[in-house]
Amino acid sequence: MPLAVSGLTKTFGRIVALDDVSFALREGEVLGLIGPNGAGKTTLFECLAGLMPADAGRVTLDGRIVDVAERGRHLFYVPDAIAPWPAQTVGWALDFAVAFFGGDPSRRHDVVARLALEPLLRAPLGTLSKGQRKRAIIAIGLLTPQPVLLIDEPFDGLDLRQSRDVSAALRDHAHGARTLFLSIHQIHEAARACDRFVLLSGGKVRGEGTLEDLAGAMPAGSRDAANLEEVVLALT
Repeated sequence: MPLAVSGLTKTFGRIVALDDVSFALREGEVLGLIGPNGAGKTTLFECLAGLMPADAGRVTLDGRIVDVAERGRHLFYVPDAIAPWPAQTVGWALDFAVAFFGGDPSRRHDVVARLALEPLLRAPLGTLSKGQRKRAIIAIGLLTPQPVLLIDEPFDGLDLRQSRDVSAALRDHAHGARTLFLSIHQIHEAARACDRFVLLSGGKVRGEGTLEDLAGAMPAGSRDAANLEEVVLALT
């Protein structure tokens, strides 16, 4: 189920937020979107999800154009810093997500266990800490059935142990033949969680590929043993 983005462009007046953005997602991979603040990462996710109209470009699935109206059948977007249904419990939210979006109820127990949500199931979403709410929102995303899952800043608000556990849960989820596209500003977590990367800066794609691929685009003298942080700084 290869999904390709070609020539995606979005402007706000004279500001070019996305400039001819093109890249591909492969089935069962975790693709990381990395770039500085203001690079256009959230705008890209909102255009992909159909929440914001792009000025140009197309999204194709198995070579077929996916119009904005049908994006919701193929992509599910988990925005950053959302707090839905503050009066409802975590357990209610998970059950609602499964029922409303047509997810697999048999996966609920595993998702709750992997994200350590059992003690929070009776807690209202509005009472959760930032990290607790983040794990609950990620769980909602994991319980949806769309083949491509977009998550904006999945590690924001998580401590070291939680970040490690969420990273492992996301990787295992992708290995079940679902594609994950994660916007991440924590370089260490991106290196641990992702198979490949798209580097975005100034609305343009500055590189796409594995760490090895991206390191190959660096100046010859700095390629050896380059880590992801060095690659991102060099290319963006």
